[in-house]
Amino acid sequence: MEAKILSSGLAEKKWNECLEVIKDIVNAQKYSAWFEPIKPVKLEDSVLTIEVPSQFWYEWLEQHYYSILRSTIAKVIGEDGKIEYSVRMDSRENTYNGTPSVKLPQRSAPPQASASIPATPSYTSGSIRNPFIIPGIQKHRINSNLNSNYNFDRFIEGDCNKLARSAAMAIAESPGSNSFNPFFIYGGTGLGKTHLTQSIGNKIRQDFGDDKNIMYTTSDEFTNEFVHAIRNNRANEFSMLYRNIDVLIIDDIQFISGKEKTQEEFFHIFNALHQDGKQIILTSDRAPKDIKDIEDRLISRFNWGLTADLQMPDYETRYAILERKALDNGIEIDPQIFEFIATNFKSNIRDLEGAIIKLLAASSLQHIDNIDLPTAKRILKDMISDSKKQITIETIQTHVCDYFGIDTNKVREKTRKQEVVEARQIAMYLSKKLTKTSLKTIGLQFGGRDHSTVIHAITTVEDRLSTSTKHQQYLKDIEHKIELASL
Repeated sequence: MEAKILSSGLAEKKWNECLEVIKDIVNAQKYSAWFEPIKPVKLEDSVLTIEVPSQFWYEWLEQHYYSILRSTIAKVIGEDGKIEYSVRMDSRENTYNGTPSVKLPQRSAPPQASASIPATPSYTSGSIRNPFIIPGIQKHRINSNLNSNYNFDRFIEGDCNKLARSAAMAIAESPGSNSFNPFFIYGGTGLGKTHLTQSIGNKIRQDFGDDKNIMYTTSDEFTNEFVHAIRNNRANEFSMLYRNIDVLIIDDIQFISGKEKTQEEFFHIFNALHQDGKQIILTSDRAPKDIKDIEDRLISRFNWGLTADLQMPDYETRYAILERKALDNGIEIDPQIFEFIATNFKSNIRDLEGAIIKLLAASSLQHIDNIDLPTAKRILKDMISDSKKQITIETIQTHVCDYFGIDTNKVREKTRKQEVVEARQIAMYLSKKLTKTSLKTIGLQFGGRDHSTVIHAITTVEDRLSTSTKHQQYLKDIEHKIELASL
């Protein structure tokens, strides 16, 4: 007994040394998924025995990490060091007769697992309910693949995403126990689909801990794993792995388009999860009805719960996103630069973040302590369309009326209300200053007025500018907005 305890303790010590080496070779997610669940059993005669949760686990390690394990064992135990796998086949109702083990020999070709591990293990009476379920799956956490940087605090809410964010919060508080199942989010590239769905997962993990198995994956990864499982006669284990998930998040589901076998497998997994009250969250770059080459029965299921779209963010939301990005990076940026970026980067959130990152990089590499607006324009010029938009009288009318909070049509009407007259005169003044339009044409654009009315308006504004700081500020602010919009 004492020798067995010493062997176990030495095995744990040597395996921990192996893990320190492996941790520096593989990325954190793969290390967490495939190596942390392994348990050292014993170390005898330079043979380290480790326990893995299933035969599938053993075969995966052999196929993907043989070289790493071989070199690590040689480094920690010595050139004569070997490794044996003890495949755990326990369950609450059954006990596997015997402990199969597989030696890791010096080899030139992958070993055939079936030569060392019985292909059809014998069980004691009371056979397992489903022989394809991955043994030990209930004891080891599924790697969620979540990025902790994606959370609700960093997701800026606006009119463009209000419904989707509100639903996401409700799902995070009560996954699977709501009418938003499945939750289908669609929208163009860079509008925050991944951020929002992973925020749900991180919130659930924070609130429910190990009570919920969460998995985030992409449709491409799902397909590749399924193909690998078929190739290795492990399709049933693949299916059971996904059926043990409480919150399944699949990004870019549109990419299973045309993949018939993948669609069929996902159809059955979807049904099993939905029937068990598990939460399903899907994203796509288009609405379910617009996804081509996907079975109607899947499209129908995508519409069972809530479908919400993410639209392009409005100016205020873009500005708030920029502020958040700067705050996250611990930097101060002139509000005029925020305004410049928010005005010129309208398509998606990634472009906004890319602009901030480029400014940060330029500041660091070029040793610029304070980036002003002209410098920002120079740094970002290649990210903005080279062609400068032509300033039109309509553009000027829109900005002037927005500034004073009046309807654009008012400046074209006959009304003599003071606030409308003032806005009309300023718009006429800027039309003459910022365009090459004749006085006659300007008058026609303001409700068919003659050129003398335009001259009077220009003279009135010039007089006010010479005496009134308030009007100087009016013109400065409006011209600035027009300039930004024209870049």
